[in-house]
This record gives sequence, C-alpha cells and structure tokens, in this order.
Amino acid sequence: MVWFKRDLRMNDHAALANAAQNGCVLPLYVAEPNYWALPDTSYRQWKFLRGAVQSLRKDIADHGGRLCVMLGSVQEALDSILATHGKFRLVAHMETGNAWTCERDKAVRGWCLDRGIVFDEFQQYGVWRGQSLDRNKWAKSWDKMMSEPLLPVPSQISWVAQGSDQVPTAADLGLDRDGIVDLQAPGRPAALQTLYSFLNDRGEPYQKAMSSPVTGETACSRLSAHFVAGSLSMREVYQATLARQEEVAHLPKSERGTWPSAMKSFIGRLHWHCHFMQKLEAEPEIEWLPMARLYEGLRPIPNDDALLNAFATGQTGYPFVDACMRYLKATGWINFRMRAMLMSFASYNLWLPWQQSGEVLARLFTDYEPGIHWPQSQMQAGETGINAVRVYSPVKQGYDQDPTGDFTRHWVPELASLEGKALQEPWTLDQPPAAYPKPIVDHQETAREAKKRIYALRRTDEARQESEAVFKKHGSRKPRELRQPRKKAKAARNA
Repeated sequence: MVWFKRDLRMNDHAALANAAQNGCVLPLYVAEPNYWALPDTSYRQWKFLRGAVQSLRKDIADHGGRLCVMLGSVQEALDSILATHGKFRLVAHMETGNAWTCERDKAVRGWCLDRGIVFDEFQQYGVWRGQSLDRNKWAKSWDKMMSEPLLPVPSQISWVAQGSDQVPTAADLGLDRDGIVDLQAPGRPAALQTLYSFLNDRGEPYQKAMSSPVTGETACSRLSAHFVAGSLSMREVYQATLARQEEVAHLPKSERGTWPSAMKSFIGRLHWHCHFMQKLEAEPEIEWLPMARLYEGLRPIPNDDALLNAFATGQTGYPFVDACMRYLKATGWINFRMRAMLMSFASYNLWLPWQQSGEVLARLFTDYEPGIHWPQSQMQAGETGINAVRVYSPVKQGYDQDPTGDFTRHWVPELASLEGKALQEPWTLDQPPAAYPKPIVDHQETAREAKKRIYALRRTDEARQESEAVFKKHGSRKPRELRQPRKKAKAARNA
C-alpha cells in the first residue's frame, strides 16, 4: 500500500516505484480532520491540496488504477484496509512536517509494529533523519541525491481495488472560507506549466526582481506551493534547472541576458529549501522553542491581542505593511523579502512572539512548509543565536519595493488618492485620511528598543557559547569566503 501524503505525483516517486516492483499496489490518501483543525492550517491550504489530490487521482486513473481516498485518521483507514485485504506492506515518503504530523507518523509506526506489518519510508527531499545526518557533508549529500536519475512512472502496475470516498470538500473538514480570492492553480499539469514558464520565460529577471511584491509575483518561480503538495519533486526541478542552465550557456553571449545569474541564484534557493527543512527534522522542538534557548520567554506568550489582530488584518497604520498583508490574504503568497519584513515588523516593532505571528502567517501561506516557516520565523525574530539581526524599516521598504506606489494604493484603497511621502507616511499630513488607522506604534522608537534588548542578550558569554552549539547543529557549512562580507551584513541589518 502506497500512502500518499505531501507527495501527490506518480513521477519520481520512490515509494510508488518500489511498491510496483514488489507486488500489487493499493494507493491511499487520507484526509485527516484533526490535522485541518490545527491553528497553522487553513481553508486555502486544503483548497490547493485538494486540487493536487484530484490531479493525482486522475493520473492514477489514466494508468489503470484508482486512488483510495478516506476521511478520518490514518489508523482508521489502515484498520479498514487490513480487515478487507489482510496484511500488507506499507510504503510512504518521509515527511518533515509540524509536531502533529510527526506524532501521527510515530503512531502509524506503532500501529504497524503491533500488527507485524512492515512500514518502509523513502527519502523525498535532501533531508536526512537521525544518525544518517552529517552536517559537514550535507551539501555534498544533497548534490548527490539530486543528481540521481529520476524515477519514471512504473510501466506496469498491478493495482488493487478498494472502495473510496469522494475527495472531501473544505466543509467536510470544518474549514471556513478565509479571504482567499486568487488561488494559484493546483495539480501536476499546473506545476509543470509553472516550471516551464519560469525556466523559459518569466525567470530571467529573477535575481533582482524577487525582492519586490510587484515584480516578484511573476519573476519568482511560484513553485513553492507545488513543492508543499509534492506535485513536483525537488529532483525534477533541480535537474530541469541544470538542463536550462546548460542550454543558456551554449547561447551566443548576446542572447544570454541575465539567465545565467538567474539560474545560479535559483539553484541556491533550492539548496536553502532543504537546508531549512533539515533544521526542523534535526530538532522538532524549534517549531515552538528558539534554537538558542537563552531567548525563551524574551517575548512573553500570549502577547498583545490588539497588536496581533492589527497585524493579521492589515490595519497597522503602516501602508506598505498593510498592503503586503492584504495581498497575502487575497492570494496566499508573497515574495520572500516581504515575508521577512512582515515577521520583522511583528517581532521588533510590535514585539510579538514569533510563535503567535508565525501562526497568523502560516495560515495565510498556501505554501506553508513547517520546516522552512518555523526556522525562518525565529531567524527573522533574532532568536536563533547565529543569524544577523535584520530589522526592516516598514517605511523604507515601501519606498524601495513599491517606488510608484501602485501596489500600496491598490491594496490600501483608503490611500488611493495619495502619492510619494503622503502615501507611505500618511501621518505626516496635516489631515491624514480618516478611514485609515494611525500607526499603532512608532516604528523608529520600537526598533531601537528591540535592538537594545536583543543585543544585550547577544553580548553575554552564555549567548556566545550557545551560538557555537547552535551553529554546530544547524549552521550552514558554506565556505567562509562565500559568506556575507561584514560591511554588507551591517548594511543588511539596517535595511
């Protein structure tokens, strides 16, 4: 039995390929209501994943089989199949998810052990579990895994028939609409088209255009949600990018444009994707605890509900911050730099714990990947002990990333008649628009106070010692000469 989780494809699917070689195959997907009741899950996430499940179901049907879909717990689904078919071998991909999925997988292993059922898990990403992890060799291991041949869809699969539910609706899972307006198209055909358009059309300005929500919407790969659903494998994308890189290298110099730097930068991002997931795999507690435990309790939990609500609803009084939040709420996606700015604003200006603001953002991200989101959340909040403290100015970012003001005016229509300084700093007007809130905090004063608190901790001997331990466990082993120069790092902290 192949248990599909967040690997909703037939191509380059290690569990399916192995199962097809060793016997008859029963494909299973379980929609778990208890998972979708968690505070970091949402309607938009299920709506996208549901489309990917339907796409997989069609693909399996086109290959002569039928995806069995069940609603409930995985153990209930396994009990039902065991009662119908007798003992089976269970195969699946390893998942680096949140604490709930981690405990769910442990429970499934226990269920199998109690019944004498073999449960084999296969690696999907460049992420290693337990004693197989060697941080010093991680990058080389990643390259080796991603360079292995893609696994084709098995040419012959002996399918096992099993009764199936319909793919549940959001209502079946108790999920209410959450303001999503423009959901990215889900499923493998959409994923392949997105990959093709990025590598051959949209991606040329990637390196520079990724920083702004205006240009990033099309210049970024937009593959993140497809990675979460598993409609594409990381290896597929990596190898397609290498092929495009090789193709570009053979073009006349006058025709290469900025493609070489775009492809190099994107390959770096693919490495970082798994690098961050590896952190959560190695230490699941960093979903709720800072990597550097010295920072635990720095921002008390729970914190100010009024500030959290203003942040979540795009009513902070800072136009560019609010524009980004409203855009994210409507689309389920925003570019990486703006994610960093939003978390910076919540963490330093509002002094909200990253665990609370992180849940707000997790629900809004269609591409919510716990292994990336939680390490990034605490990194942007300055609680890892090893990363530079980057406090983004919500005003400067507005000027830099939305120079025409069109993005801000579109998403904050209360300010549609304003331009220039009046648009990004409406509080400087003699009569600010009455329909738009005043700033809920002073961004300069709160940034100074936040830096003061963070650096007071970072300068202690205890913090330095803990930083060394965190780096040993989680730090990038990138050669020193490739790391960010000191002057550049200092400039970044004031971005």
